[in-house]
Amino acid sequence: MNWLSKLATFVLACLALLALTAGYQATALAVTVTVDNTSRVVRTHQPTVALLLADLGLSLRPEDRLSPSMETPLRSGLEVRITRARPVVIVVDGRERTLYAHHESAADLLALAGVTLDHHDSVQIRPAAVTDPPDTRFRIVVERAVPIVLEDGGVRTTLYSNAATVGAALYQAGVQLYRADRVYPDLATPLQNGMHIRTERSIPVAVHMDGHVLRTRTHRRQVGEVLADLGVTLNGQDYTTPALDAPLGDGGEIYVHRVTESVVVEQSPIPYDSVWQADPDSEIDTQRLLQEGAPGVLERRIRLRYEDGQVVDRWVEGESVVLPPTNRVMGYGTKIIVRQLATESGVIEYWRVIRMLATSYSAGTAGVSPSSPYYGRTATGMQMRHGIVAVDPNVIPLHTQVYVPGYGIGYAGDTGGAIRGRRIDLGFDDSNLQLWYRWVDVYLLTPVPGTINYFGP
Repeated sequence: MNWLSKLATFVLACLALLALTAGYQATALAVTVTVDNTSRVVRTHQPTVALLLADLGLSLRPEDRLSPSMETPLRSGLEVRITRARPVVIVVDGRERTLYAHHESAADLLALAGVTLDHHDSVQIRPAAVTDPPDTRFRIVVERAVPIVLEDGGVRTTLYSNAATVGAALYQAGVQLYRADRVYPDLATPLQNGMHIRTERSIPVAVHMDGHVLRTRTHRRQVGEVLADLGVTLNGQDYTTPALDAPLGDGGEIYVHRVTESVVVEQSPIPYDSVWQADPDSEIDTQRLLQEGAPGVLERRIRLRYEDGQVVDRWVEGESVVLPPTNRVMGYGTKIIVRQLATESGVIEYWRVIRMLATSYSAGTAGVSPSSPYYGRTATGMQMRHGIVAVDPNVIPLHTQVYVPGYGIGYAGDTGGAIRGRRIDLGFDDSNLQLWYRWVDVYLLTPVPGTINYFGP
């Protein structure tokens, strides 16, 4: 056979095969297969759903859902729907179990797994772990609550907790702890069924010190121990309220009083005195300043005691005169100058002039009864008459002769109860009494007495 004959035979064979294939395809059934909402149309000559799935290589878990059933005959236009059960990991009592299910709620899944819960247990939904089966939706972790006994402040309470440690269990129970509180066993201890947990509570304390308040908590019961724990030291005369060896009060208040002392030097003036000194260069009844006065300086060392920055006591430790005062010296004149004065009685010599209030009296106005043996008698025993004058002997010595303008020369021979200082009472006879009441210059006549009151009245 030549090559043309061979070619014709091959072409005829291919055409026959194509005709057979087209005929086979024309007789195949069109079926829709949907897996978890993803659909595709397949053509098959398989008679049942089971054979179709086997032909497609689709295997099913017992929990997967299939519609229609495996035995269902195929027909054109039929939809085969598969809903896969997704894995969920359930952890109970530390053991993991993978469950395939269509349920969405944790309660339904736990019920499906046959897990029963106590009302103290907790259920947590956690993300899938990298080691979980593919498409795992989530993890359900069941934490079983165990009973524990809490002794807090002497009060016992039974609690249920699913926490991992003692500290977590107390936090879960709402037990507030302070840093200084003690817990037995330690907070990091794993929680166990029936565990006995005991707390030793610290007490609050407030330390008032250096203008601040330090608030803390402590197990100490004595003031000194609390301050030692806090590193508070007392220096010198510092003290506390309550005392260091005293127990803490109900309020937990401690006051640290800082005590310091300092010495200051204060200076104050010492007043000067004024003294009189005889001045022979100045005339009698004149004065002049001989020396200016100056105050001195008194220095005192004063110790101050401070408590918490405030002065609470002060006392003088010593004092000294660092500069004595200088007295003010006034000079009184002692120089006697005898002068002359022309009067109606002639020229007189006098050595002193005193300005005095002059009044007058007589025997009848002296206040003595005429029947008295002392009627008309002066203090010097003389008979009262014109020319006798009453004086204060501290101003004008008795027996001194004086000259009073308008009266004449008088003899200081009498005194009087009302005659004090710069007063002079001019004597008259009862028959020639003149009433006087005026200021006059009284001249003291020579001779100059041996004893002189230079200061006068």
